[in-house]
Amino acid sequence: MSEPHDPQDDTRRLPTTGDGEQRPGDVLTADPEAPAPEPEHSGGRAGRFRSARRFPAVLTSLVLLGASGLLLYDIASVRAGRPAMWWRRTFADELASRHLDDVWVLTGSAVAAALGLWLLFLALTPGLRSLLPMSRRHAGVRAALDRDAAALVLRDRAVEVAGVQSVRVRMRRRRAKVSAVSHFRELDEVRDDLDAVVGAGIKDLGLARPPRLSVHVRRPKKG
Repeated sequence: MSEPHDPQDDTRRLPTTGDGEQRPGDVLTADPEAPAPEPEHSGGRAGRFRSARRFPAVLTSLVLLGASGLLLYDIASVRAGRPAMWWRRTFADELASRHLDDVWVLTGSAVAAALGLWLLFLALTPGLRSLLPMSRRHAGVRAALDRDAAALVLRDRAVEVAGVQSVRVRMRRRRAKVSAVSHFRELDEVRDDLDAVVGAGIKDLGLARPPRLSVHVRRPKKG
């Protein structure tokens, strides 16, 4: 006995066997009135991935924590009526007796300035230069491609070009350099084919900022 059909129910059911299983060969067709999937839009700016900088951050924190704790302990000790620690007395005497043009003063200033610039550089730069950001299709999804993996993909495409004996690909953030050795065909023809094949490969990678392509083709060395 068949179940009564609800006119408000637009769900399509497949014909089944007596035990309720789908028969082989039955095909589920899509509802022609169902809305089409929305096209993918840009998910925003694809910025570079930032490194956590764990080692410099931990090292700087430990140094500052140790120096601050030692200085506070010495100040509290002096307030309690005890003499200052020898390192603070020596440091104060050296600052009072040495001139600004002294070699050790200039050396210490240069080292401190270099360390400060290094920390500022680490704080302002994103790092992770080996990751190439990919274009974003969804706002909540970010992806990146390793430079070595991208170079391997482009190399596999380049070796398929007729006349290419060997090829080396160097992938950078802003430039992809292809160096190929051709043992037959004209070099200009091989170069044009590499431009087309590798250029299409760069587009297929889906990078947010596709690098410029540089192709060099030469003959194998004799001997």
